[in-house]
Amino acid sequence: MSQHILIVEDDVAFAAMLSAFLERNERTVKTVHNGMDAKKVLADSAFEVVITDLKLPDTTGIELLEYCKETAPGTRVLIMTGYADVTSAVDAIKKGAIDYISKPFRPEELLMVLEQSENVPEVASSAVPSTNAKVTHTKTIDLPFVKGISEVSKKFNEYVQLVGPTNMCVLIQGESGTGKEVAAKAIHDSSMRHDKPFIAVDCGAIPKEIAASEFFGHVKGSFTGAVNDKIGHFQAADGGTLFLDEVGNLSYENQIQLLRALQERRIKPVGSNAEIEVDLRIISATNEDLTKAVNEGTFREDLYHRLNEFSVHIPSLHERKDDLFLFTEFFLNQANIALGKQIKGFDKMVETAFKKYSWPGNLRELKNVIKRAVLLATGNTITLDVIPREVLAESEKPAKKDFSKDTNEKLLIINALKEADNNKAKAARLLNITRKTLYNKLKHYEIQL
Repeated sequence: MSQHILIVEDDVAFAAMLSAFLERNERTVKTVHNGMDAKKVLADSAFEVVITDLKLPDTTGIELLEYCKETAPGTRVLIMTGYADVTSAVDAIKKGAIDYISKPFRPEELLMVLEQSENVPEVASSAVPSTNAKVTHTKTIDLPFVKGISEVSKKFNEYVQLVGPTNMCVLIQGESGTGKEVAAKAIHDSSMRHDKPFIAVDCGAIPKEIAASEFFGHVKGSFTGAVNDKIGHFQAADGGTLFLDEVGNLSYENQIQLLRALQERRIKPVGSNAEIEVDLRIISATNEDLTKAVNEGTFREDLYHRLNEFSVHIPSLHERKDDLFLFTEFFLNQANIALGKQIKGFDKMVETAFKKYSWPGNLRELKNVIKRAVLLATGNTITLDVIPREVLAESEKPAKKDFSKDTNEKLLIINALKEADNNKAKAARLLNITRKTLYNKLKHYEIQL
């Protein structure tokens, strides 16, 4: 079955080119050129994917993303962005976009992202009777747990191994794209529940009106559109682990429902009078400061403490630069397998660019950059011409000069000693300081003669 795609792009010629390409690749495409028309079309028709430019004449791609989450939660949103807007695109991913793609790009790159999105499993939502759309709440893990070699990774791995065998609720904190779900699965795999279900739920993708049905299930006829009994995530995870990703996105009302279920270890499906006992472990994750949310009154303090029996911070890729090439090799192997290629490695200049880049999208961004590069590579190594411009921009900046007093003073002393053939008295005269001061500075800067 072909994907139904809505393209929202104010560049008419570019939109037409994308539409023609996708239709040749067996997609059904509708094109509009502004946000208002997009909302009208979305109100009348269901789409699996919306591909929108970040900047539109009357709105933004992020505003359109939020509109889709409210009115068509089963619709996946892909952001197209220019080089200068990468930070905004990363924010869009944090808010629920499936990915972003930087202009200019080849249509084949877009097709690759769409094919990836087709492989994400969907959970039907019978609480949205106005369309036949499906809502993606459960998630899949697309990479195993790779243990890093950096000091921060070693510390994190120690915590994972320490808390894994317990039954404690764990709160994983870290930036978007750092692999929080992968870490949660690693904790589950090292627990006594490892042979039971691991159910991952994206809390940010669940509209508050249907959250009770999604978490606790419902019985047939309990509301308009409930044509069958449905098992919720709590029952699905019974005996195993329920992973609540971006738990900070839950509404206050849904937080109360979740807290009650955790306290009582019982759930009541929507429309049912019978309570069901559940035995599961909760692992949650957030990229927000939940303590700040508690202080501001947007997140319940009692729920925070219930979820945070043990907390771990998963480091960003910028914090674990020693792990960078461990992950590049891993993602290269993954991309070779997925795309049927045999790329052997990276050009030295690419490695230099990777080291200088800050990776705001963390592991997710690194994985996407490498997969894109493997797709576009024509030789047996990854070269600069297939690396996105935003990654190369950091390496093209001139190196920052060190103007610190200590660094410059040390260099002056070393140069004076060279000029004086290591004669300290002569070097002191060149520096216009006493010999005693020179001895003190040699000791301070650990300069060996």
